[in-house]
Amino acid sequence: MTVGSMETAALFDAGKKGRGLRATRELKTGEVVFAEPTFSAVVFDSFFTQVCHSCFRRQANLHRCGQCKFAHYCDRTCQTACWDEHKQECGAIRKLGKAPSENIRLAARVLWRMHKITGVATDSQLISVEQLEDHVADMPQEDLKQLETDVQTFMKYWSYGRKQHSVEFISHIFGIIKCNGFTMSDQRGLQAVGVGLFPNLCLVNHDCWPNCTVILNHGSQTALSSALHSQRRIELRALRKIDENEELTVSYVDFLNLATDRQSKLKKHFYFDCTCEHCTQHISDDLMSAAADSKPSADKVKEVTAFSKECLEKIESARIDGNYEEVLKLCRECLKMQDNVLADTHLYKLRVLSVISEVLSYLHSFSEAAAYARRMVEGYKKLYHPNNAQLGTAIMRAGVTLWHAGQIEEGHGMICKAYGILMITHGPNHAITKDLEAMRTQTEIELKLFKQNQLMYHDMRDAALKKEPKAEESK
Repeated sequence: MTVGSMETAALFDAGKKGRGLRATRELKTGEVVFAEPTFSAVVFDSFFTQVCHSCFRRQANLHRCGQCKFAHYCDRTCQTACWDEHKQECGAIRKLGKAPSENIRLAARVLWRMHKITGVATDSQLISVEQLEDHVADMPQEDLKQLETDVQTFMKYWSYGRKQHSVEFISHIFGIIKCNGFTMSDQRGLQAVGVGLFPNLCLVNHDCWPNCTVILNHGSQTALSSALHSQRRIELRALRKIDENEELTVSYVDFLNLATDRQSKLKKHFYFDCTCEHCTQHISDDLMSAAADSKPSADKVKEVTAFSKECLEKIESARIDGNYEEVLKLCRECLKMQDNVLADTHLYKLRVLSVISEVLSYLHSFSEAAAYARRMVEGYKKLYHPNNAQLGTAIMRAGVTLWHAGQIEEGHGMICKAYGILMITHGPNHAITKDLEAMRTQTEIELKLFKQNQLMYHDMRDAALKKEPKAEESK
């Protein structure tokens, strides 16, 4: 039964999964199913001085709000564009004396927005925010304690004199945010910097091998007038051809986890049991936990797997501390233990390869980084969907590393491959795709020059050999 629709997607009863969205017509690979502006969004606490609170771009030398001293913006234009969203928050922060955590700030922004629109925001919004699922009844005791603490803090933050709400309703809003909040990335799509709420996106159900992907499009903020700025928005894009009436799905978690681990994460954070094909049939689990072709003993595999898990925890700790020499030392030790024991598709080996290639690239040791990046990509290609955005960005990173290492031809090939994937997942107008297009053009030019120089060298060598006197003539 369809109970609401927009041009390409309709709301329907998805049975045990509750509500869902399905395609109202056939959709092509890479097509934008729908775009949706943020209902409300906030920058993470850890990035509040590094990311513009209006456009969510990472920038140097941001301008601070002169009143609350908390919000930061690219410039006056971004600040003006965000004032309608920030003005009540600004007063609340000043009254409290400090900014509360991101969850509190987002809940308040959601409520201020709801008061302003008093119902469904636009004709294209299929349901109002308060109709979204909160799963408060499904929360374990630990989550309920945190919820109670957040509600108490919220009550202090929420300015007096405005419309008051019951504890139950505030709890409902926090539950909605916990279950439906969408992590928002910076302008390059490479780092999570905030969280937002998108009511239509919340209706798209999960599948570990989905037919759609979600990306954040920051739009254009180059106009001098804030009125001409385009809104930050998500885009739901088709990863393959989708038939009319087929359910639209996205993945709530990274596929590179064993089925039981994905199910555990989904149950913990979203309160449902995943019964998708890849979970029920444990597809690719054998590759993600595979032993090397040398066929080591089961005890050896178990020993190295345990060592790898412990080592990865140490690697992450050293990485957070910025101790990159320790990171490299631990990665090399771990890879040495894994050699001839764990396959290159094993999750723990892939995680070590990803870290060591990234850190070596950061330290400009590109030749060594390239060797690890190449192995990482080969493993990813055997596991990820061919149009997966994380696969695309991993291939991009590897291509750039190879390019900087002087391996231009292979680097150019990887950059082209990544560009093909990200054109589907991100589209031609996203900042990361534009960056890739520029790199693709540059590496193509360098490759042509390299081949021309090679040809010139061979011609000069052949000419020189022809001029050398024969052994008989020199006697």
